[in-house]
Amino acid sequence: MDKRNALRAGAVTATVTLMMLLSSPAMALTRDDGDDPGSGLSVAQTLGLFVVIPIASFVIIAALAALPYGGGKEKK
Repeated sequence: MDKRNALRAGAVTATVTLMMLLSSPAMALTRDDGDDPGSGLSVAQTLGLFVVIPIASFVIIAALAALPYGGGKEKK
């Protein structure tokens, strides 16, 4: 029974993958009415937006979460 379930899961996965690969992404190149894309981002802007800001946000949130536990008097 396990072999049959594995075969079924493989068939479903292969079918879904094939359908995703065969679906046409060409419609993404067609502009819609009222579509007004802005100018692209530079490399520095992209790195800042997707690397620096998330890391800085993590550090700030971690520091704020650690404030109540650190820097106080040690209990004996």
